Amino acid sequence: MDGFRKFLLRGNVVDLAVAVVIGAAFGAIVTAFVNGVITPLIGLAGDRNFDQMTACLKGPCTTEQPGVQLLYGSVLTALLNFLIIAAVVYFLVVKPVQRLMDRFKTEPEAEAPVKQCPECLSKIPAAASRCAFCTVEQLDVLDQAPA
Repeated sequence: MDGFRKFLLRGNVVDLAVAVVIGAAFGAIVTAFVNGVITPLIGLAGDRNFDQMTACLKGPCTTEQPGVQLLYGSVLTALLNFLIIAAVVYFLVVKPVQRLMDRFKTEPEAEAPVKQCPECLSKIPAAASRCAFCTVEQLDVLDQAPA
């Protein structure tokens, strides 16, 4: 039981649980925005409901005898909803957050030459004597340093 408790209290499990809850709440906000604002604006352009579009494969395909119908309108609606939600998330969330992250970037652009850490294979400045990611000493720099 002690191992299970340690597993549950590890940082990445808790972070993942928080991310799922926040993601679900955010998904509800985006869906409400798309259904309440974006879809009605698109609806102004026409009066066609894609959900009602079908193709008759076999039989008379009437309301009394439906026959075999291909409901391609439902697929078109789902595809259109996905594209609208993806565009809203990209233009109203991803782009502004990326601009914000670029504005408040704490690390300057690395203009110095870089090398690869032999231990963790991360890119680090060539003059570094210790890897910033795995903290392994870089022996090639230490050998070249003046004594």
